[in-house]
Amino acid sequence: MEHVPPPAEELALLDRELARLDARRSQLLVRRAWLLSVLTPPAGPPAGPPAPQFAAPFAPPFAAPPGSPVPQAGPRSAQNVLLTLGGLLLTIAAIAFTLVSWGHMGIAGRSAVLAVVTLAALAAPAVLLRRGLSATAESLGALASVLMILDAYALHRVAVPDADGPGFAAVASAVLAVLWAGYGLLLDRLRLPLPLAVVSAQLPLLLWAWSAGAGASVFGWALLLTAALDCAIAVRGPGLAVRVTACVGGWATGLLGLTVALAQSVSADAVPDALTPAALLLAGAVIALSGAWRAPRGLAVAGGVLAGLSGVAAVGGVLRAGMEWDWSVPVYLLCGVVLLASVRAPLPRPVGQGLVWASSAVTAAAVLASAPPVGMSLMGTVSQLARVWSGAPDGDVRAALGTEGLAWSQLTAAPLVLLVVAGLLGLAHRSWDRLVRAAGPVVLPGPAWRNAAGTVATVLCWAGLVTLPAVLGLSYATAVAAQSVLVAAVFAVAVRGLRHGAGAPGTAALVCGLVGAVSTGLLSLAAQAATYAVFAVLLLVFGAVAVLLDDTATPTRESPQAQVARAAGTLRIAQSVSACGAVLCAMVLARAAGASLGLAGYRAAPLMLAVPLVTVLLGARLRNRPSALPVELTGATAAAVAVVMAVPDRPFLALVLALSGVLAAGTAVRAERRPVAGYLAVALFVLATWVRLSASGVSDPEAYTLPVTVPALVVGVLRRRRDPEASSWTAYGAGLTVTLVPSLFAAWVDPHWLRPLLLGAAALVITLAGARLRLQALLLVGGAVLGLDAVHELAPYVVQVVGALPRWLPPAVAGLLLLVVGATYEQRLRDARRLKQSLGRMR
Repeated sequence: MEHVPPPAEELALLDRELARLDARRSQLLVRRAWLLSVLTPPAGPPAGPPAPQFAAPFAPPFAAPPGSPVPQAGPRSAQNVLLTLGGLLLTIAAIAFTLVSWGHMGIAGRSAVLAVVTLAALAAPAVLLRRGLSATAESLGALASVLMILDAYALHRVAVPDADGPGFAAVASAVLAVLWAGYGLLLDRLRLPLPLAVVSAQLPLLLWAWSAGAGASVFGWALLLTAALDCAIAVRGPGLAVRVTACVGGWATGLLGLTVALAQSVSADAVPDALTPAALLLAGAVIALSGAWRAPRGLAVAGGVLAGLSGVAAVGGVLRAGMEWDWSVPVYLLCGVVLLASVRAPLPRPVGQGLVWASSAVTAAAVLASAPPVGMSLMGTVSQLARVWSGAPDGDVRAALGTEGLAWSQLTAAPLVLLVVAGLLGLAHRSWDRLVRAAGPVVLPGPAWRNAAGTVATVLCWAGLVTLPAVLGLSYATAVAAQSVLVAAVFAVAVRGLRHGAGAPGTAALVCGLVGAVSTGLLSLAAQAATYAVFAVLLLVFGAVAVLLDDTATPTRESPQAQVARAAGTLRIAQSVSACGAVLCAMVLARAAGASLGLAGYRAAPLMLAVPLVTVLLGARLRNRPSALPVELTGATAAAVAVVMAVPDRPFLALVLALSGVLAAGTAVRAERRPVAGYLAVALFVLATWVRLSASGVSDPEAYTLPVTVPALVVGVLRRRRDPEASSWTAYGAGLTVTLVPSLFAAWVDPHWLRPLLLGAAALVITLAGARLRLQALLLVGGAVLGLDAVHELAPYVVQVVGALPRWLPPAVAGLLLLVVGATYEQRLRDARRLKQSLGRMR
């Protein structure tokens, strides 16, 4: 019977066979092409002897045909190298002849030699081009260009030695530009003369201004007129090289000219002084627009940006003349906003986009110029950490910020700028579709930018309001109240934005609210009453935000954006952050209560435990909601702070540890928290016992720990009988550590031998029992205590032995040990893995 493979297997066989046929066909095509090249005789002189044939019937695929020459440098590249070197050497010789060997010939001879050589170098390219020797013609054309410069230098030294250097150079550069332009147009196949003419045209006006001793304005006009010439050449010049050269020259001279005009405009103290630089800037804007009109897209956008910035600088420079710099910023901002109206003009689309970018750049610069007061208002509050409850300052809020010596009077316009920009961006965010329709041919950015506009508007509005109390010099109480209200308002905006799907603006408002809450809280530390008032308000605000952002209470009419935000977890993160903020505010209030009662830090520690008590109850109420775990973890942080506060006094430390153990035990009642909270409760209770014994001066802790250990171990045995799968740590861990660890501490400070001996014997029995019964808790706890007890007993003898040994021996032994461990590293790693697996199999 014929075997028919399954379809999948048959398809694979067919694919492999087709691939094999394609490879064979490629080999045959390569061989066919080579045979055609052999049979077709090449044009030109007779071919040499036939190339040797391969012994194999076919050439390997992708291999060079038999007899192919090794690739070498082409004749044209070698010719170009030789011509370049020759032209360079002739140029060096001409320069040396002109500048070094000038005194060996008479004046007539020197002039005649240079003239003859120059004319010959200028005439030779025409003959060479007719014969098709373009590379040689290019080399001689370059030599002729250098000789023309040397002729100009010789003319100055011989004919008019008393002429002004910059003036003569201006005339010479203009003449050379005309000559090179005419020569390049006459011999249009030469590539060098026309770009050289453009380069030379950059110098006449600048050199003329230099020779005339002109001022900055004349230099600016010279630069802009040169840029206008370059712009005309870049638009209508012949050849790509000429246009690129003119474009580079136009950008360089134009930017230099506009820089000169901008410096004069900014430094003008009166309107008449600002008119001339304004005219320069407007002229630069016109030149940039005219060049961008027919430029490629990238250059057109850049030209539009330059034109817009120049126009704003021109008009703004006249309007702000004589003003202080802080009020100059709003003037430039107003001009930048008005610039947006130009997008309705019949401009090419890239130019309009450039104007939009120019307006955005002016706005961004105004915002950056107004940013320092924001940083001073926010960061200045950190100084209150060094003088908590030192009393409210008598003056304005600047004293509380530690910035009373700064020139706030020069920053009065900063809030206005920030609020104006925020209003404009907010209007753009709400009316984006109408703006896009009104922009005409200009394509504004898409929806992403719309969200960015809303986000930036939110941040800038908050920043402007933050700076108002310090800028206006409000009193401390008024400033604290205003900042608290601002925090509540920003959180309200955040809640509204997040619940209605405005993810980016809502998140920005939430971040601003958090930063503002920290800043306001630090500011309130100056006075006791302000601290209680502000942190109570913040506690209520954070709690309200956490409740309002509860994503289990879904709005009846939820937008698709809100659904996306919910799917991304934005609401849950915001709710958790707000809930944790409320817990932190409660911690501050608890610590403030202890300080108000005049309690020392360790005596106020139990008050701090009121915070984790509330979070434990809240965790039981919230259950599986996303904010439950963050709230409980933040409450656990409060318990840790309470423990640190109680460290200076051991009785209070034992009390705080015991109370924390009670809270952990209460948390362990819930099944989802039991794996972590149960162990934590046991550890806290045991630690509280040790600390209490130590604080009571007990020298024989076994009398107190053994009565607890025996019932605990009995309970563990009963638990293991009912549930053989229960962990040994759950059954015996607490009972073992209650006695062994305090005894270990006592043995380390006991000068006698009996307690260490008994403790070591007990630990040895426990270790052996753990190994025999395969119980992890007994093995590890007993082994650890046995090892530490042995180290304590052997330490004096080790010290004596080490003191008696030569000093070189310990480093040598350590080095040898490292070598042995390194050489048997893989074996030690395998042993460690086996030990880990063995411990893992224990209960």
